[in-house]
Amino acid sequence: MAKSCFSLLLLVLFLPIKASALELYSGEVAVADRSDRERLAAVPAALLQVLQKHSGLRELPIHPALDEAMVNANRMLLSFHFVSRERGMPDGTVVPELRLVAEFSPAVVDQLVADMALPRWRHERHPLTIWIVVDDGLGRRLMPLEYQYAWDALIDVANLRGLPIRWPEIDPESDGLIDLQLLWGGFTDALPGHDERLGGDVIVAARREGPLWNVRWNFGSDEETAGWRVRERDLTFALVDGLHQLTDIVAARDSIAAAGQGEWRIDMRISGVQGAEDYARCLAYLEGLGVVEEVTLIEASSGEVMFLLELNAMPQYLAAEMERDRVLTPGEGSHNYRLVPF
Repeated sequence: MAKSCFSLLLLVLFLPIKASALELYSGEVAVADRSDRERLAAVPAALLQVLQKHSGLRELPIHPALDEAMVNANRMLLSFHFVSRERGMPDGTVVPELRLVAEFSPAVVDQLVADMALPRWRHERHPLTIWIVVDDGLGRRLMPLEYQYAWDALIDVANLRGLPIRWPEIDPESDGLIDLQLLWGGFTDALPGHDERLGGDVIVAARREGPLWNVRWNFGSDEETAGWRVRERDLTFALVDGLHQLTDIVAARDSIAAAGQGEWRIDMRISGVQGAEDYARCLAYLEGLGVVEEVTLIEASSGEVMFLLELNAMPQYLAAEMERDRVLTPGEGSHNYRLVPF
């Protein structure tokens, strides 16, 4: 019954937010100007962001390798540039903000993650769709424009942590058809297209209660559900705190512990490969997985291929990634899979 309440939502589009690009080897830090002094001071902070994105950790552990990296952060740079961002303010004004974007050497960052024995958050991250309903005494509304400054802060934190998020853009003709009561209840499994979205859905219900904002978060995917509350005087603080908790949950689920990292080799047989296009699709998918270091073709026959995979983590992490991505489905026997047709 709940799902039918959304049957008229045919015009809902989902726009990816910048974190979907997953710029895992770059960090972005606000600076006062373009001087060398500002750059040199900002680069270590940008490197910390990169390590947070790779490990999924909100706070990094104390480690001698980290101390050394902070001192030598500027030597790890591949490139840098400055960008001007616009920040919305609670009073509706917009102020410019200059930021340094620093990109670091992937090989050096990967080695630093290994030296620090950090968990490694998988690079393949499906975006989470976030629905925000606000009740500030004027009725329940979906992402009202006057709180754009708070939504911008949410994007900043998502980019900083490496969490890809997106939220719905509602066509004006369908805006009035949304069942806000159902959204307010936090029923993520009743959202349109929930079963098709690999990352999952998040419903944020924010209510003003006197001087405080009471913000309830509900996260649901095909693997798990979770819920928590945050109470703050400032809506932005409540949203930022809640997003950090969301990132902690997702990163912990999708990370490879240091003990699970290493070198493994497996033979994988894939059926359902009907031609060159399917073969290229299989190869591109496997080579794009963060847990796969190298793919070598062993043999190919009618409808089947066999690859030798060199892994940087235990094989079960590879199996978990493929289960989430739904490109290859398990077949009979160990490491046998079938290509899912487009």
